[in-house]
Amino acid sequence: MTRAALGVRMHSGWGVLVAVSGDAPSVEVTDRRRIVITDPTIPGGNQPYHYAASLELPEAERYLGNSAAVSERLASAAVAEVVRELDARHYRIVGSAILLASGRPLPSLAKILASHPLIHTAEGEFFRHAVSQACERLKIPVMPIRERELEERAKTAFGNVASRVQRTIASLGRSIGPPWTKDHKAAALAAAMILAK
Repeated sequence: MTRAALGVRMHSGWGVLVAVSGDAPSVEVTDRRRIVITDPTIPGGNQPYHYAASLELPEAERYLGNSAAVSERLASAAVAEVVRELDARHYRIVGSAILLASGRPLPSLAKILASHPLIHTAEGEFFRHAVSQACERLKIPVMPIRERELEERAKTAFGNVASRVQRTIASLGRSIGPPWTKDHKAAALAAAMILAK
């Protein structure tokens, strides 16, 4: 089986998942897709902390716990589908990279809900955590990478071919077609770092 790795960049309720294979200078995209990890029937599903801010604290805790269970279940289904499809094509997932924002620890829920910037930070962590949990449940090792450290980590992982790897990834959109956005490129680069280990 051919080794492959996943890279994920999340937004509020959805994200981009890219699977790559190959060695550093010749990375190939084996899969890319948009994954949705919220249930549209749940009020506030795409912005759970925003919604929870309108609730009393005990109710907010229950709501967020239920929302997390739903998002983790949907993330597990999405990642399992990718793994199944790649396995059928003789690819073995050896790891995943999940792009993080700042990665700072969050304060208590009460403090989060009292601060609009912290609400945004918590929501980002909420959805990244759901995908991380999904990968771990499927026995896929997870490597968190702070987005602002992505280029520096690429230099460490790929050495003197780092810029060539980045150019290769940036140009993949021409051969595979759209969409090939900044999200896809960052996820692919992060995934390629898993294969370089």
